[in-house]
Amino acid sequence: MVWSPNPRAGRRALTSLIAVALLGALSVTVGAPAASAASQEGIGYEVKPGQPMNPTPSRNWLGSYIVGGQQVFCVSFQLKAPNTDEEYKPGDELLTKWGTKLPADQAANISYLLLRYGDTKKPEEAAALAHLLHSWTAAPRSAADLDASLTADKIGYDADFHLAKLPADAQAAVTRLTNEAETNRGPWTASVTTPKDDQHVGTAGEWTVTVKNAKGKGVADVAVKLTATAATLAEGTETTADAGNSSPQAAAKDVTLKTGADGTVKVSLTPTGDKPGLAASLTAPADRPYVRAPVNTGVQRVVSTGGEKELTAQGVVNVAKPGAVQVTKVDADSGKGVGGAVLRITGADKATAALDQDGKPLNGADGKPAVVTTDGKTGAVTVENLRAPQDVCVVEVSAPPGYTNAFDPKNPPSACGKIESGKTLALTVSNKPNEIPHAIPAGGPPTVLAQGAVETSYSTAGVAGLGLLALLGSALVGLAARRASRR
Repeated sequence: MVWSPNPRAGRRALTSLIAVALLGALSVTVGAPAASAASQEGIGYEVKPGQPMNPTPSRNWLGSYIVGGQQVFCVSFQLKAPNTDEEYKPGDELLTKWGTKLPADQAANISYLLLRYGDTKKPEEAAALAHLLHSWTAAPRSAADLDASLTADKIGYDADFHLAKLPADAQAAVTRLTNEAETNRGPWTASVTTPKDDQHVGTAGEWTVTVKNAKGKGVADVAVKLTATAATLAEGTETTADAGNSSPQAAAKDVTLKTGADGTVKVSLTPTGDKPGLAASLTAPADRPYVRAPVNTGVQRVVSTGGEKELTAQGVVNVAKPGAVQVTKVDADSGKGVGGAVLRITGADKATAALDQDGKPLNGADGKPAVVTTDGKTGAVTVENLRAPQDVCVVEVSAPPGYTNAFDPKNPPSACGKIESGKTLALTVSNKPNEIPHAIPAGGPPTVLAQGAVETSYSTAGVAGLGLLALLGSALVGLAARRASRR
């Protein structure tokens, strides 16, 4: 912003102009070095009459200027306004009109406001930004700097005088921009948070990018470019151009999104390789703004969306490798392996199926959790390519021959454990063998066979033989009794 003794001079009386330039990349030359076009005011408001000085201008302009087709702002109050084709070269750190270093908080405020409002299209915001720039860079050191007898090169900026003459919307914008700068000024930080759970190829997980201000609070409405490696950003991710469009977007390698009210961006990332990653990049306010200096002396320096720096963050995870479970069926008495046991592989609830590496339920043809049978020699069986980590159980479906009597289908033998990435979980299920009938001791009480513990089978011929033996035994007992009575 600049003000001058008369309207024409006021257009040239800008102190310093803030032009759009990235920190460390301020070498762009604007305009032509020869004959210049007149200065061109952009958007903003004029203040009438101007601040008292020697001589007092009829108006002051609070707003932007157009240089080389670019919207810029003044910082050195009351110096000559730049022409529209002014030539500029890289400048130094922005200082006050008096050549002193800006306080760190004011410098950070300026950088933030230039980043957020340097390209504003609203006159009230442009006027507010110009007012704040002069309030900080040309603040009077004492009341003497506001003496009306001072000339343009020595006069300070009377903030109260100008604020009182601004329209209500510009006054409100001054308060809003001041509070916003105090809240969100830099230095900013950016971070990428990976999913809490392990990632698997083909299975999406939620990743979060967070942008925080100097106070450690999230910064809203920041455009963040996200680039995925060994992964894709899943459907439903919304790009900046599609903001407000609820229709899902196709899977992509990179998108640009804006942070929400909490300063975060959340995306669904699906790994396609072993080391999926997400890189975030954004433009953040520099700790201190820099200016572009005019080639010809006496013309204001310029700033706009300059004083920026690139901020990056990234996160990488290792895809979880599949695990396996090895189940061994053993004799509860001898500890030896038992073959022929049919076992069902389930989740921790012993009802639903365990998951394979692709995250699909490990079901059999009947739609129930898959079953396996233990080996006849070792009593073991191994199931591989299972999702890890996950909790699994093996539940016996039917007992092998010789172990049926102690088997309770309502409470079958089982074993559970957690499968870890790249490891084999070893589980053991034991069964008590069927008991063998004991001999009845002579003269002792009859022995009752343990019910459900001994398995007995008979053939038809065997049953008939047992009947004949019983009859023959009865006859022999009767004959012996008759002989005894005759004696």
